[in-house]
Amino acid sequence: MATPNHRVKLVSLPPESKISKAFASTNLADAYSIELPSRASTNPELLARFIFSHRAPWIRNLIAVRDAIVGRLGLKTAKQLTSLGEESEAGRIGAFKIYDISLTEIVLGGDDKHLDFRLSVYCSNQPSSGSKRQLTFSTVVHCHNRLGRLYIFVIAPFHRLVVQSSLRSAAQIGWPLATEA
Repeated sequence: MATPNHRVKLVSLPPESKISKAFASTNLADAYSIELPSRASTNPELLARFIFSHRAPWIRNLIAVRDAIVGRLGLKTAKQLTSLGEESEAGRIGAFKIYDISLTEIVLGGDDKHLDFRLSVYCSNQPSSGSKRQLTFSTVVHCHNRLGRLYIFVIAPFHRLVVQSSLRSAAQIGWPLATEA
């Protein structure tokens, strides 16, 4: 279901999100929100799978470049992580491990020697007074060493573009309906 409002807004981490307290300290924390149409699903797992399966081609190319670089540094590539999902589909969405699922949120992420990260797709099931239902995509990262801090410094601008583009693309394609959940 397409929505006329494809505006993605930078917002604070939702305080009720499980990732807001995932790490004692963070080197990156951001959240982007987009309005969900009234008939769209609020199933966070369905929405996460939808977002990650409808990425723009430039994002896939960017990930391929990232993998070529980080693979040489001994870090996990998206291809390696996705292959783990092929072995155990229930516990992953693409390259991301599922850490927690509730009625309003799915927490995904991964841990590596240079950093740990968590992603959240959080959905408001009911609109708050005078506002619309929102999907909020949040990210928190905790770095273990200089390599992690350097990595985040380099990829943070791309990360922000990828998240915003992914949310806009999902809205333009049309969110899954509540009946598809």
